[in-house]
Amino acid sequence: MKQRFILRRFVMLVGLPVLALFCGVLMSSSHREAPLIANDPLADNTDLYAFRSPANPDKIVIIANYIPAELPYGGPNYYNFGTDVRYEIHVDNNVETPGDDIIYRFTFSQVNEDPTTFFNIRLAKQNLKTTYTLQRSTNGGQSFSTIVSNGIVPPNYIGRRSIKRSVGLNAPTYESLITNAIMNAASGERVFAGPVDDPFFVDLGGIFDLGDAPRQNGTPRDGLAKKNVHTLALEIPISTLQKDHKTAEKAEDILDDDFVIGVWASASRQKIKTLGEDAMQSNSGEWVQVSRLGMPLTNEVLIAIGYKDYWNALTPYQDLNQLSTFGNFFYNPELALYMDDSKFGGAVPAFSPLRIQSHSLGSFDFRNGHSGLFPLKGTNALKGTVLNDPKYRDLLLPGPGKPRSVDLWPIFNTGVPNRKPYQLATGKKLGIPTNPGKPFINNFLPNGGDMLRLNMAVPPTPRNSADFSSLGLIQAAVLGLTDSRFNKNKDLQLIPNMDGFPNGRRLEDDVTRIELQAVSGIVLAAIGLWYDDFQVSGSPVTKNLLNVLTYSTGIEHNDAAFQAVFPYEQLPWLGTGECSGEPVTDQSSQTITSTPPMENLNMAAPELYMKTSPNPFVSSNTILYHVETKSKIQLIVYDALGRKVSVLVNQEQEPGTYTIQWNSGNNPKGTYYISAFKNGVLKQTVGVIKQ
Repeated sequence: MKQRFILRRFVMLVGLPVLALFCGVLMSSSHREAPLIANDPLADNTDLYAFRSPANPDKIVIIANYIPAELPYGGPNYYNFGTDVRYEIHVDNNVETPGDDIIYRFTFSQVNEDPTTFFNIRLAKQNLKTTYTLQRSTNGGQSFSTIVSNGIVPPNYIGRRSIKRSVGLNAPTYESLITNAIMNAASGERVFAGPVDDPFFVDLGGIFDLGDAPRQNGTPRDGLAKKNVHTLALEIPISTLQKDHKTAEKAEDILDDDFVIGVWASASRQKIKTLGEDAMQSNSGEWVQVSRLGMPLTNEVLIAIGYKDYWNALTPYQDLNQLSTFGNFFYNPELALYMDDSKFGGAVPAFSPLRIQSHSLGSFDFRNGHSGLFPLKGTNALKGTVLNDPKYRDLLLPGPGKPRSVDLWPIFNTGVPNRKPYQLATGKKLGIPTNPGKPFINNFLPNGGDMLRLNMAVPPTPRNSADFSSLGLIQAAVLGLTDSRFNKNKDLQLIPNMDGFPNGRRLEDDVTRIELQAVSGIVLAAIGLWYDDFQVSGSPVTKNLLNVLTYSTGIEHNDAAFQAVFPYEQLPWLGTGECSGEPVTDQSSQTITSTPPMENLNMAAPELYMKTSPNPFVSSNTILYHVETKSKIQLIVYDALGRKVSVLVNQEQEPGTYTIQWNSGNNPKGTYYISAFKNGVLKQTVGVIKQ
């Protein structure tokens, strides 16, 4: 009975988005991942996303963002795409062909409509009005055709006078400028290029203060809140990206090998820049790549600072030839040193829940410098697994002293195949992770290095589903291991969030948290290489596993709600407010608040939802919750181990909005979870931190 309760609580704690509500003055920056590119923001990739469109499931959305940490009030020279930069989105869809298969190339032009003013917009004219040409290659860059000419880039959201008044553009709304800027390409894609709210969320101050996330003292802050970026967004038919031009309906199953694509983005400049006597700049010579991005945080966190510029100059197709240079950053990641008590684990208290397996199943040590699964190479234990495949075994088991070659390295450099042992432990005999298990991922594309890999056959998880989670594929693994809908057999099933990071990347995915959990061995645990406190006679849901799954950096969602339609990102922040921007509250724009309101998602209001403040708190936390229909409502507080701490509400309530305070009294510091039940059915779990 106790074990079943722990499993139920395990699903509750990690099965629903955990909300954290923070606001503050944020002056830090990010995405400046290498020394040279930090001095060239117009060419700096900040983030890359690739996901199956929730509104149009026959299409894939690819988003490449540039120009980090734009202040909304950036006048008089507001941020914009560089006219001397070549921006490209690259797609690899065929393991049999070398290099890119499809390339989208953006080039930008500007015109000064009124050189007599210092204002960016005045009397319907724009200073440095920007347009673009979009070209596409379907033969790896040998030739290009133009699919958008004179594409519109909307101006920055300077202020209402500049946008809506007759002294400015006299536009009806800023949204109308966004809508008018969505272009239909001649080849069937939809395209948007322009400023948006930065969709990435992370406590930059904490993370780069020697890993102080969640902060041991002080309040976590989203270092990118109320900052903008410039986005290149494409909505592309799956049949355009699939190598044989098949639609998703023609896939053999939801993990069909033939529907895997790799995506990366880049920015290039010409070799020679010349400054004339009039200080005007001209450019000439061959184009040179100065920035690239595939998987999030690779160059920013995994690659050591002395190699970052070199990494930016390479393509993913050169990565596999650079294992002697870059391989060890994945085989023995620096972050793992701070999750290992035999190294420097005690130096980073915030990472204390994250501890890597040192004797998984009594035998396997995945700490830096140890050998992981390498001792099994060539033995019968790996027979029939991809780790014994002659084509891949030297990549996945290259030698002793490279423990993370079986999990971190393929996640970033080849994708993960639907082959033993990379299947969920569901159905595997305890203690034998190489047995067949339940499929949950296949984005294996081993002819390149660092790319964002996506299996386009996996259907999207509805954003209004109770199962939707920012934990992405980790949450799919949790459900596949513990949820009775999925853990009764080893059959391939559609598990919610199989379309989440690292199978592609959705805007909502909490990639910082997921990657830290991955460094701590969560993927190894998912396939049956359990944490050290696992006993064969007991449950795999051990304290160590729960510690990793419930770990949080303190920032778990974006500062603005994502939109439900293309381009999905939120409007850029307005430049006339406080704190680097202000919420838009008039009828001309969607409301933007620190908590994503349901109406912003163009979805029906949930039956029951709640939010808390402050978070973190010291002794008392206020819970605000809304009841849609008359129901029996329960609000129950649990600690991080799933033990019931307090029952706050247990009664029938009429529709309406309610508030209640939880006084934590003498309860110790740490993370707690407040679960909301309607008529006995769990509807939402919110995490709160007591300091």
